[in-house]
Amino acid sequence: MKKTIAAIFVFSALASTLLFAQEQEKVVTLTVDQAVELAKENSRTLKSAEIDLEMKRRASANSWNVFLPTVTASFSAARTTEVDLSQANSTIAMANGMNQLSSTITGKPFVPQEPLSEKEKYHWALVGEVSASLNLSLAYISKIRAAKVDYECGKITWEQSQKQTLMNIKKLFYGLLLQQESLDVKKATLENARQRAAQAEANYRNGLIPELRLLNAQVTYENQKPEVESAEQALAQAMDNFAFLIGLPVGTKIQLEGSIEPAYVNVNSEELLNKYADNSMDYQNLKGSIESLKLNLSAMNLSSYTPALVLSYNYQPMKTFVSDDSKWKDQGKFAASLVWRLTDMLPFGANRQQAKTIQDNVKKLEIQMETLKENQKVQVKKAVDTLNQARKQIESMGRNITLAQRAYDSSARSYRNGATELLDLRDSESQLNQAKLGQLNQKYNYISALMDLEYTLNTDLSEYRE
Repeated sequence: MKKTIAAIFVFSALASTLLFAQEQEKVVTLTVDQAVELAKENSRTLKSAEIDLEMKRRASANSWNVFLPTVTASFSAARTTEVDLSQANSTIAMANGMNQLSSTITGKPFVPQEPLSEKEKYHWALVGEVSASLNLSLAYISKIRAAKVDYECGKITWEQSQKQTLMNIKKLFYGLLLQQESLDVKKATLENARQRAAQAEANYRNGLIPELRLLNAQVTYENQKPEVESAEQALAQAMDNFAFLIGLPVGTKIQLEGSIEPAYVNVNSEELLNKYADNSMDYQNLKGSIESLKLNLSAMNLSSYTPALVLSYNYQPMKTFVSDDSKWKDQGKFAASLVWRLTDMLPFGANRQQAKTIQDNVKKLEIQMETLKENQKVQVKKAVDTLNQARKQIESMGRNITLAQRAYDSSARSYRNGATELLDLRDSESQLNQAKLGQLNQKYNYISALMDLEYTLNTDLSEYRE
């Protein structure tokens, strides 16, 4: 029985291990759009940006709360150290005199009230208080508007963070495709070297080539192995990093589905700047920041040079125990006041100095905006030049690949016939690989430059596609 249980346990453990291994080896096939969607759902950068946006949204939605009155409530029991009973006893003596006179007239028995002597309860008083105050200032209007502008800036910042993150994911996706294509070229080269080494070994055994030629083919094959293994490891590490960035579990095997084929556009830098320069999210963000600072400055000026209306109401019931029939008394009050902080108008005071700081910050942002516009011109022109140059290179390298392929095929035939040295064949193969990888790099550069251009102008340039 014990052996059976042990066997079942071992079988279950093995089954669980195999199931876990199968899950680990499960391959996830991703297109660039699917990778972007995963990044939207799982990106920690975007989640943090969403929290920042929610804080600004909440501040904007509740900015009207400056008009809420401040309401406080309290209740206390107070004990006085000394109690003055003279006034209470005088009242009692007067009441006794009146009662005695009434008794003489009416003939009713007279029972005098004893004068008060000091007792502990006479030291105590109960006091309750409910107070409300409301400050009304013209500055609040500017503060509310500033909160609204901050929220709009927050939405721009969030959108900017999202677009930048997703653009980086797309670039990384195409970069991995480029790395994968480069590895495939290296593997193909390695396979060619292996076949040549195998052929050289067969020819050597048949006495068709000298030993030196065999050794050269074998050395070439062995030298290319570490390069391919290193490229495989680099690609695997890049895939792990990509999986982490888009929120997949560590160790997930990813298979990329797509190709590095750019969608060509016909654009002109001057036309793009005239049409889309103001679309830039950096420009809109700076514009909103300047508006927000100006509204805060307006609020500060209004609070300095105009009075605030302060409305207050205080309800204060109070009860003492000097006499048994003492009642609750209301000692509350209502007040309306105009409050003007005159020291805030002093040019050397903290308030006016802070206002000057805000003015200087506005000037700095305006300079920054001018710099941004000039830099935008540089970036757009650079991106357009990169697009034009990359396209020319892609077309040129396409023709070069055709020529290099023909040269390599000719060299391979000659090598098999013994008419060409291995070194010449390797040169032909190297030139072919260089042309293929060069074209792939230029295609990636075109795709990357187009994404940079669309991000800089914050617009989709699909209308310019050919």
